[in-house]
Amino acid sequence: MKELKNKIREALISALPVTALVYLLALTPVLNLSRAELVTFTVGAVLLVLGIGLFSLGADLAMTPMGSLVGAGLSRQKKLGLLGGVCFLLGVLITVAEPDLQVLANQVSTVMNGTVLIVCTGLGVGAFLVVAVLKIVFRVSLSQILMLFYMLLFALALVLQETGSGALLPMAFDSGGVTTGPITVPFIMALGVGISGVLGDRRIKENAFGLVALCSVGPVLAVLLLGIFSSSNLSYTVPDYTVSEQVAGAFLTAAGHTAKEVALALGMIVGVFLLCKWLFLSMSRRMARQITVGVLFTYVGLVMFLTGINVGFMPIGHRIGQVLAGGSRVFLVLFGFAIGVLVVLAEPAVHVLNNQVEEVTGGLVSRKAMMAGLCVGVGSALALSMLRIIFDFSLVYYIVPGYFLSLLLSLFVPPVYTAIAFDSGGVASGPMTSGFLLPLAVGACAALQGEEAVLADAFGVVALVAMAPLITIQLLGFRGILAEKLSERRAMRKILDADDMQIINFL
Repeated sequence: MKELKNKIREALISALPVTALVYLLALTPVLNLSRAELVTFTVGAVLLVLGIGLFSLGADLAMTPMGSLVGAGLSRQKKLGLLGGVCFLLGVLITVAEPDLQVLANQVSTVMNGTVLIVCTGLGVGAFLVVAVLKIVFRVSLSQILMLFYMLLFALALVLQETGSGALLPMAFDSGGVTTGPITVPFIMALGVGISGVLGDRRIKENAFGLVALCSVGPVLAVLLLGIFSSSNLSYTVPDYTVSEQVAGAFLTAAGHTAKEVALALGMIVGVFLLCKWLFLSMSRRMARQITVGVLFTYVGLVMFLTGINVGFMPIGHRIGQVLAGGSRVFLVLFGFAIGVLVVLAEPAVHVLNNQVEEVTGGLVSRKAMMAGLCVGVGSALALSMLRIIFDFSLVYYIVPGYFLSLLLSLFVPPVYTAIAFDSGGVASGPMTSGFLLPLAVGACAALQGEEAVLADAFGVVALVAMAPLITIQLLGFRGILAEKLSERRAMRKILDADDMQIINFL
């Protein structure tokens, strides 16, 4: 119960800044919300806080231990085929249960079947989880693998553009950000630690970070291929964000539908874990009870979170985007920067990441520097998203230079910085990005450019938020390395310039 209180407190801190900003806007003439909208948003905020708290605790109790046990147990079997097969299956199932992906799938259902999108991205995560495991087994450089596959992504993006389906590009890159969310990250990182520990690789921290980085590539690749080889309907229709006057009925209906979907997704993951336990895993009764309780917390938390997002937050985010688009465009860009900063400050996983980076780098990159860099990076990403909506240009003009710069920086910083940077995009693009910022961008784009431009201009917000930390963290690492080398050079110069007699007298 003490841990649950801490998790709910973290979730409250996570949702409070954005919630307070909405209430502040509602008190001004800028945003005129009805009573039903205010009540719906308030209930959604409460469900969001409770859901994230329960889900976070469930992930700690169940998802992380399950990942570590499966990783260690599979590695002890010394069978590469078994290790790869089970990791692929778990990658698919863990992605199907990812709440952020379900939120994205609901918003693009008029263009692409939501089930097809979820399965396709799941296959991408599963395939690249196998690639990540092979990286650990054969000690391959993460930077080399990332360069290879991002060059492939850029080539496929150009092919998709030539086929006339270029409007799917933002959605493809968004899928990479939403699939590395609250379920995927703890499970995959724990899986990497378990595998690396058994196989005797000393770079456990680097391997744990690098797995998530590779798994975010798979969904983008899968959706790009899906767009190239399928004839998707690119006539996008904005979902119905209308708030029902029957508040209780809307929440109950959404909760019932969500409960069935989450039960199916989590049931598949638990089923594979139980099969692994029966075949080659052993655990104490205490651990079994802990995982059981954790799965229950995860289930209840997911249902509450998804219900709060779908019914409470998404309609209000869309409404704010519509209202702000009708006013000053400069204010729209400034608001985008401000909301980006608030989302980073509010995200509990960002604080965890900052502590990990400070520990891994031995204090060379401090928590304060990390937080400042992430705030500026994600705030700038949201401001750039608003500019893209206003001036109606392709996401390629941001994505290609941004990733080229990220890959270039990876050549000059230690591998652990690259692994942390590419993983941190999934941390920054958390539940608030897909559940609030994306509908806000959709509303602004629909008001400024019309519904037909939403798919090409509004989507891509998640991708930019996920890309910002790649540049920011590696720049901080590059600055830290330069500062360390300059300090060593100054110290060596003092030694070489010292008077020999002073050294003799000192001795």
